[in-house]
Amino acid sequence: MLDKNPEQILDDDLIYVRKEFSNKNPNIILCSEPFLKAEFLNELIDSINCPVIFLDFDLLYSGYIVSEMIKKNDKVEIHRPSKVNLEKIISEIAKRISNEKFLVVIDSLNGFYNIFDEKESGRFINASLMLLSSIGIESDSSVIITAMTRKNDNGEWILSPGGRHIIDSKKSGIYHLKRIGSSLMLNSLNQVGAIEKMFKITHLNF
Repeated sequence: MLDKNPEQILDDDLIYVRKEFSNKNPNIILCSEPFLKAEFLNELIDSINCPVIFLDFDLLYSGYIVSEMIKKNDKVEIHRPSKVNLEKIISEIAKRISNEKFLVVIDSLNGFYNIFDEKESGRFINASLMLLSSIGIESDSSVIITAMTRKNDNGEWILSPGGRHIIDSKKSGIYHLKRIGSSLMLNSLNQVGAIEKMFKITHLNF
């Protein structure tokens, strides 16, 4: 769905994207291409000065670094959570971001849900994400959540019920990431899925 005149912004340095992300917490990035998602996260990380805590549930970002498809950034602290240590990791991150500004990346919502098989998983995941987001607001820390998804025949994003709950929250910023030619397009979406702003990123570090 496209508004008649969505605002298009050329933002090679991600200045406007970062400003947009500062308006809401968490910010959710919907994407259907794994490498495109990693490419954007790499651009975002390179554009900021604060330390980054990266929860790599999909293990793709770590894989791209090992294969040298992505250059390792010294300010990024990567965690590979499991069902055993996840609660401890979330607790430690909550304490750290209450005292210092961080960018927290949850990659991805799909991988987060796949760790669990119990019915309670949705409640724990939603509570964890909202806890980090709420604390982040106080310390000026941003929480970025990626979600691998696509649209169904009705034009709706296909997500788990828990993921839908997070997206429907008015506190969340929603974005769709796609590639057009050699550029990345990050579209800001409203609650009904219409595009409000289009951020075009043409300079890539890859």
